[in-house]
Amino acid sequence: MKQELLMWTLGLWTLLVVCAILNAILRQGVLIPSLGDAAGRALSSITLSAVILVVAYLFLSWSEIERSTGDLWLMGIIWATLTILFEFGFGHYVMGNSWDALLADYYVLKGRIWVLVLVTELVGPYLTSLLTN
Repeated sequence: MKQELLMWTLGLWTLLVVCAILNAILRQGVLIPSLGDAAGRALSSITLSAVILVVAYLFLSWSEIERSTGDLWLMGIIWATLTILFEFGFGHYVMGNSWDALLADYYVLKGRIWVLVLVTELVGPYLTSLLTN
């Protein structure tokens, strides 16, 4: 991955973190009180996944930076990895959440679909590139 694309990858991920924080505020303040915990969390995950796809699409349709299929997959890997590290690092060490509480969002069989966000980050750059060519 070229340095310019790496810088964009990191910058866009930072934008996604801001979007995720705003999404969390919306989830806690509006969605969960209105829809209940399960539906609020699910809608929040779907909304954030859509935001990720829009950001990836806008960047790829606007940018003239040369990138290969491998670069796009690497972008997704970087986004998903940084999100997991941020989620567990910030969530545990700054917010004080227990490891069990953090892992609860990964219990798909209990209706938690947070993993959809990570999958979207992983495949989003590649999938949206198919729409921009």
